[in-house]
Amino acid sequence: MKAAAYSKPGPPDVLVYQDLPDPVCGPRDVVIDVHAVSIEGGDVLARARRPVASESPHVGGYLAAGVICQVGSEVTDRHVGQRVTTSANAGSHASKRAVRARAAWPVPDVLELDKAACIPVPFGTADDCLFEFGRLRAGESVLIHAGSSGVGLAAIQLAKRAGATVLATASSDSKLARLKDYGLDHGINYADKSFVEEAKALTGGGPDLVIDSVGGKNLERSMHCAGYRGRIVSMGGAGRDPHQPSLVGLMGQNKTYISYYQGAELASKAQRDRARNNVQRLINEVAEDRLQVVIDRRYKLSHAAEAHAYIESRKQFGRVILIPDELAG
Repeated sequence: MKAAAYSKPGPPDVLVYQDLPDPVCGPRDVVIDVHAVSIEGGDVLARARRPVASESPHVGGYLAAGVICQVGSEVTDRHVGQRVTTSANAGSHASKRAVRARAAWPVPDVLELDKAACIPVPFGTADDCLFEFGRLRAGESVLIHAGSSGVGLAAIQLAKRAGATVLATASSDSKLARLKDYGLDHGINYADKSFVEEAKALTGGGPDLVIDSVGGKNLERSMHCAGYRGRIVSMGGAGRDPHQPSLVGLMGQNKTYISYYQGAELASKAQRDRARNNVQRLINEVAEDRLQVVIDRRYKLSHAAEAHAYIESRKQFGRVILIPDELAG
């Protein structure tokens, strides 16, 4: 197979387009011919920071959609030729990938595979952070950081649909203007203004819920920003800030801090059925045009380094996709 792999962490140019052995299909696995890869923020962070376990080139990436070409001996609910979108801790940046069958969700025929690739992590994370963990209700207010990211765009749509007042941050007024089309009520340009002061003013004391994917000092400010009895859900460290926020100020305002990682929900014996069914519901809702996937750019798999560099420029609005070269035209 072809893959964009790296042998050590570093900047985007550590990604090398190369031939690697095809993945092995275990008894509980499926192998897919990849049609589209959604590059996640975690993919970029891992490539920059995470050590490679061995000298062999590492194929990173969470999300890829395609067509099943091989099924493990113990798999009974997936079949060769089936269109699926997949999630795993690695292996998406390639023309083939193997995943556990339970991590391959069927894709309705009406849904394009490049859009399907973008759903499991961003939409599943957004939905859980808002409702399962954030307990958002109609009439409440929510502040969503990084509104033009995959999780941000999903969360804005879901929160607005649920009857919430939706605030979001972004790095430019042009991004905020575009977010209005997806349900944004109030945009905050964090490059020009304090989101804490703006959000408190817009909500009369602070939002009921804050979804923070940035981490570090931004997360600490999110804790200050939330209103009385507010909830703060932390689900990432996209800002690459090692600062460890203090929780001291939460008690006096009866606020709640919650950490979230989708992988734990999908792996938990108690919650995995709920989490997987939730992802399938969201896939179906995108197929029914009840939710929108926004794709910014598409790159050939051989141009993965360029795609990662574009994401790191923070110019993106929505998802950045990789297409295997033989399918890209």
